[in-house]
Amino acid sequence: MLDLIKHDVAAIFERDPAVRSRLEVFLCYPGFHAALIYRLAHWAWVRNWYLLGRFLSHIGRFLTGIEIHPGARIGKGLFIDHGMGVVIGETSILGENVTLYHDVTLGGISPAENSSQQVAQKRHPTLEDGVIVGSGAQILGPIVIGANARVGSNSVVSKNVPAGATVVGVPGKIAGAAVSRKSSGRFEAYGTPGGEINDPVARSIDGLLDQVQLLTARIGDLETALDAKETDTKPKSSETGLEDLPVDTSRKN
Repeated sequence: MLDLIKHDVAAIFERDPAVRSRLEVFLCYPGFHAALIYRLAHWAWVRNWYLLGRFLSHIGRFLTGIEIHPGARIGKGLFIDHGMGVVIGETSILGENVTLYHDVTLGGISPAENSSQQVAQKRHPTLEDGVIVGSGAQILGPIVIGANARVGSNSVVSKNVPAGATVVGVPGKIAGAAVSRKSSGRFEAYGTPGGEINDPVARSIDGLLDQVQLLTARIGDLETALDAKETDTKPKSSETGLEDLPVDTSRKN
């Protein structure tokens, strides 16, 4: 357990640009406090001391605003930044060096009326090594978020995500092709890239708008050509306008 705690401290120190010392992590980081209490609660849980595990988990929730079920399985290097509102369900599995921001939910989607059939069933997501989840994101159901994938802020994800992909939106959609990232590489914060996000829905809307503009321009050209054609087919009068006057054939000399 001490090794896990050391890695949790090191992970925060490496990934948070605001931290100044490891002592600051111990004293001032609720995400670390929640992880520490979870480690103790999980230690009790796996030894079948379920009530003690739940009680410790409840204390952690009260002190930090972060709820981690003691039955969850979490690898070393967990970093929960800001933390308030984070919920990690009982059957969640987190790999190493996972980063979560505030208001993240790792929850289930099965209906409550079948709760008796859900006991000891996998109901919550699996996050592989190096996953980053942005604030407000909800990852629901027994799905797998591949290694080094990123989930953008406020996204709702209920389907598997391939390794290295970035998911955004509601429902979550893959933004662009998956890229290769290594857990030991440069840390990219917040779960959302700073550049252009190639959301497939946004691309579709942009394509439709382009088509509307093209059709509008073509309609304008057709109207102009039609007006010109109507002008050319109108009879032209002389400058004096005598040709347009009626001729009286009833008068005799």
